[in-house]
Amino acid sequence: MIRYIFLLLSILILSCSPVKKYETLPEVKAWDNDIRKFEQLDKSEIYPDNAIFFAGSSSIRLWTTLAKDMAPYPVIQRGYGGAKLSDFAVYAKRIFDPHKCRAIVIFIANDIMATPQDKSPDEVAALFRNVLKTIRSTHPVTPVFWIAVTPTASRWKVWPQIQTANSKIQKICEDQKNTYFIKTDYAFLNDKGLPIEEYFRNDKLHLTEKGYAIWTGIIKKELDRVLEKK
Repeated sequence: MIRYIFLLLSILILSCSPVKKYETLPEVKAWDNDIRKFEQLDKSEIYPDNAIFFAGSSSIRLWTTLAKDMAPYPVIQRGYGGAKLSDFAVYAKRIFDPHKCRAIVIFIANDIMATPQDKSPDEVAALFRNVLKTIRSTHPVTPVFWIAVTPTASRWKVWPQIQTANSKIQKICEDQKNTYFIKTDYAFLNDKGLPIEEYFRNDKLHLTEKGYAIWTGIIKKELDRVLEKK
């Protein structure tokens, strides 16, 4: 009887997983080739065990100066354009499991974009929690850093929702050991509270060289603060 109850509870928990509804979606399955390319890199490249693992969406992929900017920290770079937390919740095991690393840094900014497919801040937070749980299954004490979603002109009308999602993820980070929220909005807004144009490309979304320089300063300072104690 106890085994039967346990089985029912397991099925119920699985059915309530925030990931289940995304696993078979075409827009999630479409990224499988990108993940396979990461897996090929994992086989062909050798990374030091003390590397900082940067993962996420196009702002990570387009960071061409990442290795130079993060020196002397060695890095692993795993970004793909258009990534969402709903993708990462499905693919996190394949992305992170193969690697030993000193820390993990994540930036994913496409779950709230002012489209009908937008997730609620609560959904975003639940997916982040799920990704973190997956990471912790193989990296139980590795420091994990979440870079706050940046305020951008292209998504300004949903900035309040993005702020709410940022706040919810910050709360999760504060409640978890070895998990850190990197706040960035203050550095990308002018004295009128609007995004600083020179930090973004013509699409008003992705960072320019100056924008990456701002990111570098903030992120590296936080890495130094946490890792020097480890």
